[in-house]
Amino acid sequence: MQPTIPVHPQKITAQTAARSGGAAPERKKSLVGVSLGNALEGYDWAVYAVFAPFFATQVFNPSHATSALLSTFVVFGAGFLVRPFGGMLFGWWADKFGRRSSLLGAIGFATIGMLLIASVPTYDVAGIGAGAVLLLARLLQGLAHTGEVASAYTYVAEVAPARRRGLWSSAIYVSFTGAIIAATLIAALLNSTLPADAMTSWGWRVPFIIGFAFGIVTLVMRRRMPESHAYEEMVEDSVAGDKRVFASLWRYRSSGLRVFLIMASLSALYYAWGVSSTTWAIKALGIDATQALWAGVAALTVSMVAFPFAGALSDRIGRRGNFFLFGIGVGVLAYPMDLLAQQGAVGFATAMTVMLLLFTLVGSILPALLSELFPTEVRATGIAIPYALSAVVFAGTTPYLQQWLAERGHPEVFPVYLSIAAVVGAIVMYFTPETKGTSIMVTEGPRS
Repeated sequence: MQPTIPVHPQKITAQTAARSGGAAPERKKSLVGVSLGNALEGYDWAVYAVFAPFFATQVFNPSHATSALLSTFVVFGAGFLVRPFGGMLFGWWADKFGRRSSLLGAIGFATIGMLLIASVPTYDVAGIGAGAVLLLARLLQGLAHTGEVASAYTYVAEVAPARRRGLWSSAIYVSFTGAIIAATLIAALLNSTLPADAMTSWGWRVPFIIGFAFGIVTLVMRRRMPESHAYEEMVEDSVAGDKRVFASLWRYRSSGLRVFLIMASLSALYYAWGVSSTTWAIKALGIDATQALWAGVAALTVSMVAFPFAGALSDRIGRRGNFFLFGIGVGVLAYPMDLLAQQGAVGFATAMTVMLLLFTLVGSILPALLSELFPTEVRATGIAIPYALSAVVFAGTTPYLQQWLAERGHPEVFPVYLSIAAVVGAIVMYFTPETKGTSIMVTEGPRS
């Protein structure tokens, strides 16, 4: 017998469709506002991973280049360690005081972190203090980004037209991927125009300065966003404030476990192929830096275009159908694509494109899928905590694991790891009832 999920299997009616969001223009403005902040998260993680080879020896001991690069990835992973705390903080904040308020706080933290990295002193100036400043910045951003994810996923799902929730959910990864493309383009431009010594000494700071400015603009725009109608209805029904969020969340622990396993199945793949792949291509595969960066731009652009189609597909065949296609595809192709990537820049670009197209099948629907697993009063917290825990274990360790295996002569192990994770995710979805067609306006549901 399949487990139940904590939403009523209430099909969409004209009334619930109308109540699931506001007027169309208001919804679209809200979608733009939340997407911009989500873009900053994608930009932040990508620009760090892409520029790590350039600033590693500036922030850490330059006499040990390999150790310096590994240290930058350790700091990258440290940002994930605080994600559960960010999930608890901003998830509780969003469920208790509103999605909009939580989104404002998250973007504020992320913007401060970007400024700290842009102004971090060098190792020659501050010694180990330089690494400490970098670590502080990543910890702030780690706190912020889990709150951003949970609040953004929840907000988009709640303002989306009910029958097009999969399509609207794809906007999250369209903006996220667009930001990664922007980070990669900036890297390619700087790498092709600046001398190597200038790129290493100061050029790497430019993208972080741009990110700080973008964060300020996004903060201003988010102040104009309305609250989601689902949350407002919950407040009117006196669900918020009279219940303890974390106590209520325990009733939906089976859905939390699903979130953890679902994210485990795809986090490593995305951070391997979508975020840190260019660094891997440059350092482990020996591909020219400019070629690797432009190959990444091409692959990411194709996937960005594909996200809306994948989201719309889930509105027709269901969330489970998309996930099954993903699990089969990655399970079969992860190892061959890893081999193809080792055949030069063209092979790398082709492999990256294939793997990211597979990811679009699930990345496009995450806000809809995860939000549909929880009722309104614990939705943000229910997503944030297991999402963050999964990120700590699987996403944050990916760049380090990939680099470590390559340097020890066992790169073939990594694609097997990705295949197993994807198959596990498909199995989890097999035991998860279909959520397409359920009403997200419900504020109570069966307990786990």
